Amino acid sequence: MPNTRPFAFFGTPYVARDTLAALIEQGFIPAVVITSPDSAKGRGLALQPTETKELALMHGIPVLTPEKLSPEAIEEICSFDCEYGVVVAYGKLLPQALIDVFPLGLLNIHYSLLPKYRGASPVESALLAGDTVTGVAIQKLVLKLDAGDVYATKEVAIEPTETTKELRARLIALGSELLIELLPQFEAGTARATPQDESQATHVGKIHKSEGELQIPGNDLLNWRKYRAYFESPGTYFFVRKGDTSVRVKIAKARFENGVFTPERVIPEGKREMAYEDFVRSL
Repeated sequence: MPNTRPFAFFGTPYVARDTLAALIEQGFIPAVVITSPDSAKGRGLALQPTETKELALMHGIPVLTPEKLSPEAIEEICSFDCEYGVVVAYGKLLPQALIDVFPLGLLNIHYSLLPKYRGASPVESALLAGDTVTGVAIQKLVLKLDAGDVYATKEVAIEPTETTKELRARLIALGSELLIELLPQFEAGTARATPQDESQATHVGKIHKSEGELQIPGNDLLNWRKYRAYFESPGTYFFVRKGDTSVRVKIAKARFENGVFTPERVIPEGKREMAYEDFVRSL
């Protein structure tokens, strides 16, 4: 059932693009897409649009790319007369002045079972903690981070060898399905939301590159969890001494068998990817 009420879509990276693609496929076409400004990428540092902007323009959907959500930007968003909004990995905190312009409110897809893992890295945090179950929550966006009432959730089992790249792809698909199921009731005003239990809330922050460093040899289980959690970004690596220098080695592929973490493919600094055994022999 396609949307009957105009809505805005806020999102930036491929997580948002894939969700927008699912919405468009089911006939839920936003009146406007708000995404981050074009950024310099590649060797030539040419300005390139976000993945979400590219998809929106392909479908003839108007796109706004405000640097800041200033009063002027909010006024421009208001000109599309949207009754609600959908937020997926937009990358900016929405001010109360913007939240208030949507009569039906804003829906946010979050990739954890709220109130667990509020914040920027819920998928990574589930893997790092060794969780066997995670899921998706669709919540009412409020000024306090990921604290809004929850309209719908869906659980999914985490596979034993799954990395962030694989798990996130499944969660994006699951979140899109859940959103599409919810929207007809939400637009009709029959959807009901449940307040979160604040006593159960946990918070996770942004991941820094330094967190990807592993100690080899070291804690094998922790290394395995970090490898899975940080596979997409920032990646995992370790340092080895070679002569008088310390060489940074990125892990491209690894395994965990009988409680032992073993790199399989590595990328030594300044070199191409190679088998870990070959790298060890070269030391």
